[in-house]
Amino acid sequence: MALNNTSKKRVGDVSSTQIPQLDQSFWNSQYLAQTTGWDLGVVSPPLKFYIDQLTDKDLRILIPGCGNSYEAAYLLEKGFNQVTVIDIAPEPVAKLRKQFGSDSRIRILEADFFTHQGEYDLVLEQTFFCALDPVLRPAYAKRMKELLVTGGRLVGVLFNREFDKQGPPFGGSAQEYNGLFEADFRVHTFEICYNSFSKRADTELFINLRKK
Repeated sequence: MALNNTSKKRVGDVSSTQIPQLDQSFWNSQYLAQTTGWDLGVVSPPLKFYIDQLTDKDLRILIPGCGNSYEAAYLLEKGFNQVTVIDIAPEPVAKLRKQFGSDSRIRILEADFFTHQGEYDLVLEQTFFCALDPVLRPAYAKRMKELLVTGGRLVGVLFNREFDKQGPPFGGSAQEYNGLFEADFRVHTFEICYNSFSKRADTELFINLRKK
């Protein structure tokens, strides 16, 4: 879930200076302290259902802000062979490298998503977008456009709610998200998620966006 955040712009009535410095140190400390409340402990059900429908095992797949990356483990279990996971926090990256050892089907990177270079057919979104300071959301959409090939897909879940406390996580709405992606992506699915993890029921949108 980790990311870098150096922005000092304003988001609505909330200055990003009131938001914790969401840098490598912040996220790594969450893993070390095991204060990772966003971690489901299992593959996100909507992503599991989507992965089960994929037949091309050679898809180049990226999972940004991967954390413990149950989705990556599931992809490997299902036979996918070009999986890249990226996180800015050293702790989860070290654990993933130990877990997957020398498995050549997965590339595990300790790096910043916003400076990452690559070319992908599919990006899976799971608790990364909601961890970003909202001022970085336009940059997120732009980076997705740059990393995906034409016809490539951004698939995953976004929160369809606001939170009582200052994030992370940060919420939002379908209307806001559409404004971020409509210029560069065609919508295949953008609707209330019917198979969310039980604790997130009725609070998520499932997105399947295709790069124009």
